[in-house]
Amino acid sequence: MLEAYLTLKPEFEIIAMEREDCRDVAALHGERFARPWGDGEFHSLLSQETVFGFVARQTNAILKKPLPGFILARQVAGEAEILTIAVQAKAARAGLGWRLMQAAMREARARGGESMFLEVDNGNTAALGLYRKLGFEKVGERQGYYKQENGALSTALVMKRVLR
Repeated sequence: MLEAYLTLKPEFEIIAMEREDCRDVAALHGERFARPWGDGEFHSLLSQETVFGFVARQTNAILKKPLPGFILARQVAGEAEILTIAVQAKAARAGLGWRLMQAAMREARARGGESMFLEVDNGNTAALGLYRKLGFEKVGERQGYYKQENGALSTALVMKRVLR
Protein backbone atom coordinates (compact mmCIF):
# COMPACT_ATOMS: atom_id res chain seq x y z
CA MET A 1 0.00 0.00 0.00
CA LEU A 2 2.78 2.46 0.93
CA GLU A 3 4.70 1.65 -2.27
CA ALA A 4 1.60 2.40 -4.35
CA TYR A 5 1.22 5.76 -2.63
CA LEU A 6 4.89 6.66 -3.06
CA THR A 7 4.73 6.02 -6.81
CA LEU A 8 1.37 7.70 -7.26
CA LYS A 9 1.38 10.40 -9.92
CA PRO A 10 0.06 13.66 -8.43
CA GLU A 11 -3.31 14.89 -9.65
CA PHE A 12 -4.20 18.55 -9.52
CA GLU A 13 -7.27 20.74 -9.69
CA ILE A 14 -7.28 24.42 -10.61
CA ILE A 15 -9.59 26.49 -8.42
CA ALA A 16 -10.28 30.17 -7.85
CA MET A 17 -7.81 31.86 -5.52
CA GLU A 18 -9.32 33.01 -2.23
CA ARG A 19 -7.93 35.46 0.32
CA GLU A 20 -7.21 32.51 2.61
CA ASP A 21 -4.68 31.30 0.00
CA CYS A 22 -2.51 34.44 0.22
CA ARG A 23 -0.05 33.07 2.79
CA ASP A 24 0.61 29.92 0.73
CA VAL A 25 0.79 31.96 -2.48
CA ALA A 26 3.33 34.34 -0.91
CA ALA A 27 5.41 31.39 0.32
CA LEU A 28 5.60 29.91 -3.17
CA HIS A 29 6.31 33.33 -4.68
CA GLY A 30 9.21 33.64 -2.22
CA GLU A 31 10.64 30.32 -3.42
CA ARG A 32 10.48 31.27 -7.09
CA PHE A 33 11.33 35.00 -7.26
CA ALA A 34 14.34 37.04 -6.18
CA ARG A 35 12.04 39.89 -5.06
CA PRO A 36 9.04 38.12 -3.52
CA TRP A 37 5.72 39.67 -2.63
CA GLY A 38 4.27 39.25 0.84
CA ASP A 39 0.87 37.84 1.73
CA GLY A 40 -0.38 41.38 2.44
CA GLU A 41 0.41 42.40 -1.15
CA PHE A 42 -1.46 39.39 -2.51
CA HIS A 43 -4.39 40.05 -0.17
CA SER A 44 -4.53 43.70 -1.25
CA LEU A 45 -4.45 42.79 -4.94
CA LEU A 46 -7.04 40.05 -4.58
CA SER A 47 -9.34 42.53 -2.81
CA GLN A 48 -9.61 44.56 -6.03
CA GLU A 49 -12.57 43.61 -8.21
CA THR A 50 -10.45 43.72 -11.38
CA VAL A 51 -7.98 41.14 -10.02
CA PHE A 52 -8.51 37.39 -10.10
CA GLY A 53 -6.39 34.33 -9.59
CA PHE A 54 -6.26 30.58 -9.48
CA VAL A 55 -4.36 28.06 -7.40
CA ALA A 56 -3.44 24.48 -8.14
CA ARG A 57 -4.15 21.96 -5.40
CA GLN A 58 -3.07 18.33 -5.32
CA THR A 59 -6.21 16.23 -4.99
CA ASN A 60 -4.69 12.82 -4.30
CA ALA A 61 -2.35 13.67 -1.42
CA ILE A 62 -2.89 12.10 1.99
CA LEU A 63 -1.09 14.90 3.83
CA LYS A 64 -1.44 18.60 3.13
CA LYS A 65 1.29 19.58 0.70
CA PRO A 66 2.68 23.02 -0.14
CA LEU A 67 0.86 24.91 -2.85
CA PRO A 68 2.17 23.60 -6.20
CA GLY A 69 1.19 26.62 -8.30
CA PHE A 70 -0.82 29.81 -8.73
CA ILE A 71 -1.55 32.64 -11.14
CA LEU A 72 -2.73 36.19 -10.48
CA ALA A 73 -4.13 38.45 -13.20
CA ARG A 74 -5.98 41.69 -13.75
CA GLN A 75 -8.54 42.59 -16.43
CA VAL A 76 -9.51 46.21 -17.14
CA ALA A 77 -11.11 47.83 -20.19
CA GLY A 78 -10.69 44.87 -22.51
CA GLU A 79 -7.06 44.18 -21.61
CA ALA A 80 -5.85 41.52 -19.22
CA GLU A 81 -2.42 41.24 -17.65
CA ILE A 82 -0.71 38.37 -15.90
CA LEU A 83 0.61 39.94 -12.70
CA THR A 84 2.53 36.86 -11.57
CA ILE A 85 2.57 33.10 -11.96
CA ALA A 86 4.61 30.47 -10.16
CA VAL A 87 4.87 26.69 -10.15
CA GLN A 88 6.88 24.72 -7.60
CA ALA A 89 10.19 23.51 -9.01
CA LYS A 90 9.34 19.88 -8.25
CA ALA A 91 5.96 20.26 -9.98
CA ALA A 92 7.50 21.69 -13.15
CA ARG A 93 6.76 19.79 -16.37
CA ALA A 94 3.43 18.56 -14.93
CA GLY A 95 1.39 20.93 -17.10
CA LEU A 96 0.41 23.23 -14.23
CA GLY A 97 1.69 26.40 -15.90
CA TRP A 98 -0.34 25.56 -19.00
CA ARG A 99 -3.48 24.83 -16.98
CA LEU A 100 -3.11 27.98 -14.85
CA MET A 101 -2.60 30.14 -17.95
CA GLN A 102 -5.64 28.54 -19.64
CA ALA A 103 -7.78 29.27 -16.56
CA ALA A 104 -6.64 32.91 -16.51
CA MET A 105 -7.28 33.36 -20.25
CA ARG A 106 -10.78 31.85 -19.93
CA GLU A 107 -11.59 34.14 -16.99
CA ALA A 108 -10.24 37.20 -18.80
CA ARG A 109 -12.40 36.39 -21.84
CA ALA A 110 -15.43 35.89 -19.61
CA ARG A 111 -14.79 39.35 -18.14
CA GLY A 112 -14.66 40.91 -21.60
CA GLY A 113 -10.93 40.72 -22.19
CA GLU A 114 -9.84 40.98 -25.80
CA SER A 115 -6.09 40.65 -25.27
CA MET A 116 -3.69 39.54 -22.57
CA PHE A 117 -0.23 40.88 -21.74
CA LEU A 118 2.59 39.56 -19.59
CA GLU A 119 6.21 40.32 -18.84
CA VAL A 120 8.85 37.61 -18.64
CA ASP A 121 12.57 37.59 -17.99
CA ASN A 122 14.30 37.04 -21.33
CA GLY A 123 16.46 34.37 -19.66
CA ASN A 124 13.51 32.28 -18.49
CA THR A 125 13.51 29.81 -21.36
CA ALA A 126 10.92 27.47 -19.83
CA ALA A 127 8.38 30.28 -19.40
CA LEU A 128 9.13 31.69 -22.85
CA GLY A 129 8.51 28.27 -24.38
CA LEU A 130 5.18 27.97 -22.56
CA TYR A 131 4.02 31.45 -23.54
CA ARG A 132 4.95 30.95 -27.18
CA LYS A 133 3.05 27.63 -27.26
CA LEU A 134 0.05 29.50 -25.86
CA GLY A 135 0.24 32.00 -28.73
CA PHE A 136 1.91 34.94 -27.01
CA GLU A 137 4.16 37.11 -29.16
CA LYS A 138 6.82 39.62 -28.17
CA VAL A 139 5.59 43.23 -28.51
CA GLY A 140 8.27 45.07 -26.54
CA GLU A 141 11.19 45.02 -24.11
CA ARG A 142 12.06 46.66 -20.81
CA GLN A 143 15.83 46.85 -20.43
CA GLY A 144 17.22 46.31 -16.92
CA TYR A 145 13.75 45.50 -15.55
CA TYR A 146 14.44 42.42 -13.43
CA LYS A 147 17.05 42.36 -10.68
CA GLN A 148 18.63 38.94 -10.32
CA GLU A 149 19.78 37.41 -7.03
CA ASN A 150 23.39 38.28 -7.93
CA GLY A 151 22.43 41.93 -8.48
CA ALA A 152 22.62 41.81 -12.28
CA LEU A 153 19.79 43.33 -14.29
CA SER A 154 17.99 41.48 -17.07
CA THR A 155 15.52 42.42 -19.78
CA ALA A 156 11.80 41.83 -19.51
CA LEU A 157 10.04 40.83 -22.69
CA VAL A 158 6.52 42.21 -23.02
CA MET A 159 4.29 39.62 -24.68
CA LYS A 160 0.72 39.76 -25.95
CA ARG A 161 -1.96 37.30 -27.04
CA VAL A 162 -5.29 38.11 -28.62
CA LEU A 163 -8.06 36.37 -26.66
CA ARG A 164 -10.95 36.71 -29.11
